Amino acid sequence: MSNETIELYTLPLDEKEARKKEAHLKEILAAYPTLAIAFSGGVDSAYLSDVAHEVLADKCQMILADSPSLPRSEFKEATELGEAQGWNLIVIHTEEFQNENYLKNDGNRCYFCRSELFRKMKEYSDANGVEVLAYGAMADDAFDPTRLGQLAATEYEIVAPLQEAELGKTEIRYLSKERGLPTHGKAAFACLSSRFPKGVEVTLEAIQQVEAAEEVLKGLGFYQYRARHHGDICRIEIDMQDIEKMLDGKIRDVLVRDIQKAGYKHVALDLSGYSDPNAVAMASQKFQR
Repeated sequence: MSNETIELYTLPLDEKEARKKEAHLKEILAAYPTLAIAFSGGVDSAYLSDVAHEVLADKCQMILADSPSLPRSEFKEATELGEAQGWNLIVIHTEEFQNENYLKNDGNRCYFCRSELFRKMKEYSDANGVEVLAYGAMADDAFDPTRLGQLAATEYEIVAPLQEAELGKTEIRYLSKERGLPTHGKAAFACLSSRFPKGVEVTLEAIQQVEAAEEVLKGLGFYQYRARHHGDICRIEIDMQDIEKMLDGKIRDVLVRDIQKAGYKHVALDLSGYSDPNAVAMASQKFQR
């Protein structure tokens, strides 16, 4: 599957309207005296960072949070992007794995993760005189049924310029491509801790297994994938369009061999394919409006 792929649940694109929204985004950003952005390396925060750098230059910093839940390959790509774009990139280290509320994974994990990120960003901003903190929540995120990230952002007074400009995922991908950002076609991604079923404790050892399994999938050229952790079973989700590719004997043999090397006894393919529960919820609410 090409990296031109975008999520199928996003709405049709109006290019003129997208450019109008970007102009509004620039107006929003220009009003900030100094700004620090939570940069993850994903589509939304990369776009926000690029526009903010254009508008604010050295008055803007991008903060990349490093933790065990971020794959090393993602960290490498994010730092390389920041360097290539000439951004003022700052790396901080978060400590969510020291929080039992995060590790027990009871359904509020994302809240504790975001709270830790924003707490660390607040510490950095206080120490360095940064007046405004932002993150990459965009218009589509308003349909997220959990709103856990938004709750943490509200508590720490983190602004969401993409939401304020009413920019959605399809528009952000289009505008990112116009800017030449390599993230414009990047697959949807969530932290590695999201690969654990609700109520199953997150551990460093298991996180490393998941990361190794997903690196195998990435190395074999799969675009959208998840390695779900179920004890000694690794349940693989891939895009339905890639199911046929998985039937190739050589690919399947390499996949099973290398994922078992990561510590799993069994490798299972989910025939329902990759699914994003939040995307389904967003699509349902959007098209009912």
